[in-house]
Amino acid sequence: MHGKHFSEESQEILMKRRDFLKAAPATLLPFLVGGFSIKAFADSPMLHNMLPMSSASDRILVLVQLIGGNDGLQTVVPLDQYSKLVAARPNIVLAEKDTLKITDTNAFHPNMVGMQNLYKDGKIAIVQNVSYPEANYSHFRSMDIWLSGANYNQVLTTGWIGRYLDQEYPGFPTGYPNANTPDPIAIQIGAAVTLGLEGPNGNMGMTFSDPTAFNTVINNTTSPTANTRAGDELKYIRAVGQQLEKFGTPVKSAAAKGKTLSAKWPTTPNVLADQLRIVASLISGGLQTKIYLVNLGGFDSHTDQRRDQDPLLANLSDAMAAFQDELQLHSLEDRVLGMTFSEFGRRIKSNDSGGTDHGSAAPLFLFGTKVIAGMHGDNPVLPATATPDDNLAMQYDFRQIYASVLKEWFGTSDTEIATTLLKKYATIPIIQQQAGVITSQPTTSIQLLQNYPNPCNASTTLSFRSSGSQATIYLSDIQGRLVRTVYEGKGGTGIQSVVIDTRDLPSGTYFYRLESEGISISKEMIVVR
Repeated sequence: MHGKHFSEESQEILMKRRDFLKAAPATLLPFLVGGFSIKAFADSPMLHNMLPMSSASDRILVLVQLIGGNDGLQTVVPLDQYSKLVAARPNIVLAEKDTLKITDTNAFHPNMVGMQNLYKDGKIAIVQNVSYPEANYSHFRSMDIWLSGANYNQVLTTGWIGRYLDQEYPGFPTGYPNANTPDPIAIQIGAAVTLGLEGPNGNMGMTFSDPTAFNTVINNTTSPTANTRAGDELKYIRAVGQQLEKFGTPVKSAAAKGKTLSAKWPTTPNVLADQLRIVASLISGGLQTKIYLVNLGGFDSHTDQRRDQDPLLANLSDAMAAFQDELQLHSLEDRVLGMTFSEFGRRIKSNDSGGTDHGSAAPLFLFGTKVIAGMHGDNPVLPATATPDDNLAMQYDFRQIYASVLKEWFGTSDTEIATTLLKKYATIPIIQQQAGVITSQPTTSIQLLQNYPNPCNASTTLSFRSSGSQATIYLSDIQGRLVRTVYEGKGGTGIQSVVIDTRDLPSGTYFYRLESEGISISKEMIVVR
């Protein structure tokens, strides 16, 4: 681990959790549907409670994990910063004429034709500059932060979805499945165990590795175990596995009933499309599962990025377009919301190997007919002369996206959201308000203004609009490291100003971030000598 502010004790806790997951494969007995192992997680009254008695009860969330840290500047190209892109990454920059324009100041990568068409059809929302304060650049640690909803200096052994499930099922899996909850509530396609679905008592599901294992479980038989304490524990785990794996029956039944109608599914190898095709088949086959998790790996592009990322973005775009077309042909489009996420973005400046190194903020996609389509947030601001350490400033905390999805898509209460995410986060308007969901957009007068003068030398003034609530302003360097807290307290209403002494700051680019009323807003500041 090389994440900053990450203690040896925290690392030990994290490794113990991973060791436990590796040492207890019986809690995850994979079975195959369409060539992929599927981990089925039990239906939960919690998610029934979070869905009002309305059309919200049949809504589905599909999470698409882009593993490795996707480079957002190549994915959504800020055309208003194009000359700075050419200067910062001459060995990988896309030719402007080849990009797929979606707004006056933004374009998709040339390989993202399918997503460009979805954007034109009003089925994609792009949230700019998503990250978290004090970003960590370790793959494992940063992905754990995203999956658990932790702060940068906080280690959690449960996931944000797992905590949600545990609120209603502390004794799971006893008594499930049953007549009221015959289907799994969440399914992960792929072999990797995800922290996101980890509850306080461990992972909430099991899978099968092959048909033999499937038959073993549904027939309530287990392999013999040693007559020891460890053997007894293993026997218990297997018994629990038998009960949980009964969810495999409705999954296989739905997979058999599901039909493929779209002609847009890729005919060339596309791992993500294969996974989303299974998801579409299960949905069309009548499975009542609420949450799906799929993934596409390979985005860790330190060398020869164009070789690796270009085809991956084509796979992402083609898979997403085919998935949406399949849902539309089954008249299921209005029920499904999709969201992409990756552990971090990449640095502004490319390296000498034709790649980019681990960075901070990046765009996040939501897709479906019920998103508020278009660009959300401002384009990233690039320095005129980028250094290898330069990063993009965070504009939205990823937990704001989670809070928005839970509240605006599933109709979850503020109390449940705060319990799941461990604190209050302001939602942002990225999903259409729908009948049957009690929803409210945040009412706030919080605003962060540009510092003046900028660039500055000896001092500069930061101004923000306040409603009188508690507010904190942090100053960070270009690598995202906290320099100092420049303001903390409750001011009056209206415009408030803070003078910062910058005489001790080296020349360079800095970011100042306002946090108030669950909102986080960042802007760039330049110091010159």
